[in-house]
Formats: sequence, C-alpha cells, structure tokens
Amino acid sequence: MSDRESWQAGHGAGIVAALRDAIGADRILTAREQVAPFECDALPVYCERPLAVVLARDEEDVVATARLCHAKGVPLVTRGAGTGLSAGARPYGRGILLVTAAMSRILSVSPASMTARAQPGVLNEQLSTAAAAHGLYYAPDPSSQIACSIGGNVAENAGGVHCLKYGVTVHNVLALRLVTIDGEVLEIGGDCLAQPGYDLLALAHGSEGCLGIITEVTVKLIPLPEQTRTLMADFSSVRAASDAVSAIVRAGVIPAALEMMDALAISATEEFCHAGYALDAAAILIIDLDGAPEEVAAELGLVQEVLGSSGATRVQLARDGEQRQRWWKGRKSAFPAIGRLSPDYYCIDGTVPRHRIGDVLEAIQAFSQRYDLRVANVFHAGDGNLHPIIMFNGREGDALDRVEQLAADILEYCIAVGGTITGEHGVGIEKFNQMAVQFSDAEIGQFLAIKQALDPKGLLNPDKLIPSLAHCQEYRALREGQVEGTNG
Repeated sequence: MSDRESWQAGHGAGIVAALRDAIGADRILTAREQVAPFECDALPVYCERPLAVVLARDEEDVVATARLCHAKGVPLVTRGAGTGLSAGARPYGRGILLVTAAMSRILSVSPASMTARAQPGVLNEQLSTAAAAHGLYYAPDPSSQIACSIGGNVAENAGGVHCLKYGVTVHNVLALRLVTIDGEVLEIGGDCLAQPGYDLLALAHGSEGCLGIITEVTVKLIPLPEQTRTLMADFSSVRAASDAVSAIVRAGVIPAALEMMDALAISATEEFCHAGYALDAAAILIIDLDGAPEEVAAELGLVQEVLGSSGATRVQLARDGEQRQRWWKGRKSAFPAIGRLSPDYYCIDGTVPRHRIGDVLEAIQAFSQRYDLRVANVFHAGDGNLHPIIMFNGREGDALDRVEQLAADILEYCIAVGGTITGEHGVGIEKFNQMAVQFSDAEIGQFLAIKQALDPKGLLNPDKLIPSLAHCQEYRALREGQVEGTNG
C-alpha cells in the first residue's frame, strides 16, 4: 500500500465519512472516475487527484466543509468553473476540493441601486444578460465569460476587454460574503462606496482562495452605453501598433476596449472563424468607443487621426452591428483558434507600462527563438495586460521544461521594465517562482503574515500564491546561477 493509500484508509476516511454525514453522500465524490474531471483547471500541465470532491449547494455546505477541514487539519482547495489559467485550483492530494459551481443563482438585480447579488457559481455572462432587461450590464468581461464564474473572477481579480475604461473585478464589486477556514461567515464591503476601516474587500480580490471562500458577491452594474462604435486598424509592424496604443491614450481618449493581436494570432483566428482580419497585417488593434453619440463622434475623429499618424496601413469603422460582432468574436475566439495550431499551448499573463509594450513584444520574439517555441500574442493592449500563448508538443521530452523557462524569462522581463507578473490570471502554481523576483523577503513576509492571521494552520489552498521565504531564496539563487552560467 502506498503512502497515499495508507493515509486515505486512515485519516482520509475519517474526513470523508464526516463530510458525508454533514452534507450528504450524493454530494461527495471519491471514486477515481468521479474526481478525474477535477484534477486540474484550464492549465492541465499541473494535475493532482484530490482525496474527495465536495459539490456545495449553498453557504451552509461551505461552512460545514470548512469547519470539518479545520477541525481535522485537512487542506481545502476551492474551485469554481475551472477556467483558471494558473493552476490556482489544482487540488491537494491529501485534501478536499470544494466546488461551488452549483451555487449558481442570481439572488437579485436592483435597477434602483444598479447592483446585483449573485452566488459564486453564476457565470459572468449571465450577470449582464440578467441586467440587460433593465438597461444595465456588468463591465468586466474575460474572454472566457461564457464559462467563467463570478466567484472565480473575484478570486483571480479577472479583467477583460472592456476593463481599460471600466476597471477590473475589484473596481466593480461592492460587497462579499466570505467563509473563513474555521467556518465563520464574514460580510465585507456594502452598498456605500466608502467603507470605514481597512479595505478588506480589495484584499479578498486576487487572494485565490488562500484567505477565505466566497459565497456571495454584490456587483456594481452600469448603464448600457447609448452608442458604441468599433474601429480596426492594421499595422505593418508590431512596434508601430504598440506605439499607437500609447498615442491614443496620450491624446486624451480612454477607449472602452483597446485590444491587440499579432500576425500569428490573426492568421489562426481568421482561419478559425473568418472574422474579417487582414492576413498581411503584422498586427491589428480593435478599438471600442462608447458613450453619448456626441462624445463618441468626437473621440472617433481623434482616434482615426492618431492611428493615421501612427502608421496604420488601414483603418476600418465597423459598418454595422454584424461586422462589429464578427471582429469581437474573432478576438474572443483567439485561444481556441491558436489551440488548433499545436497539440498543446501554455498561456501566461503579465502586465507592463503601455509605453513598454513594443519592447516586451520584441523581447518575447527573441526568447521564442532562443527556446525554439512559437508564441502568439493577443492581449488587452490598453492596460498593458499581455497574454503570450506558447505553443508546444507535450510528447517531446524536454518541451514542458523549455516552455516553463520561456515563461519565466517573459514574466521576469515584464518585472524588469516596471510591470508585474499577472494582470488577471493570478499566480497559483504557474507564477509561484516569479513571486520571488517581483517581491523582496520583507514584502513576502508581510503577505505570509496576512495569510497566517486568516488561516493559521495554512489549510486554504496550500502551496499557492505566496511562496515561503526559503523557496524565494532558493529560486533567486538558481536564477542567478543560470544567468552567470549563460554569461560565462
């Protein structure tokens, strides 16, 4: 009997039996074929089979699960829709995976206060669909919005194509209900814009299930814009398109969306869904301008002028809603389109100052040649949130090692130019090492102190997001040795 099997038969059997008594046997999955679909999130290179999966129906199930795990010292990982791209929801082998996808009710939509209350399993797109009847919508719209859940959006502080103007998740959430590891229910935030005391609402965003379990979210809704016009600009170089992004914002225009795709992403997407992209372009920008008709008209003229002076080879204005939707369908279909080009792909995200986008894209090209791996770029250019997509074949012996080294080089270059290692995908396992580069020991120590205060036993999503000080020191020494070896 292996160590895992021995532990399962002993300590593990006790927690599973207790969960079945508290929640119901039909909501607890333990058979290998039952838990297999939950072994990873949307980054399948990191997988682990949990001891058991709990399918929570309501907050009471979450509280009961947390209390039992706390009492028995069993790790607890929370998973929403499983669309995360940093392995933040990878289970812990000797722990429980708590799935909140079935907590999927929109509890209320209030046109008067322009808010909605939702359980964590509600899909992002469902919020805007429900609000549309009242002339409202929920602004953050990740590319996975038809599948990703609002609880996971909070946990990762998700963004989306329209977050340049309207902000990421943290800017659009007013309140949360959060369950701690010992089963206490906290209410954070409220209907007022200003709350007394420390900003615990912001602390919960991007905490990746390491501080508490989200059971309810109150979001801010905004009016549907009176008018939206969409531009698409073609460029003969990635650098020219990158520089145009900064030029638009410097001109005083904050588009609702400002997205960029390079040639590899363009060709893959055009073949996949025939969006109407120019196959001879080195890069394209897709730009949404919204607001009152007079405002949109003024911004439209200014942006067209900026694009022309920035070297755009062609600028198109969507002639109708159908063409606009095709352009945006292409952008949001880029990931599956690129997936057709390679057996596997690995998508990372880093955020850099707008004026350094061109430098970073050129560096990514150099890195890709060094590791002999193709990289496509499709990303939120307006806020500098890059999404390099590294293509590889996992059946090649050293492929994943090369991918991870390439990803590390890209993310650490983002740090070097004044950026950060994530814009919305989170840290999880994928960027665990780069936390040691982004932050000093003193900063990591403060993060660990917050974790200790809210999760003293370290049971919530262990070994994710915040590395130990020893791990940080080991990784820095390793990277320094690699650099010295390269220079030598």
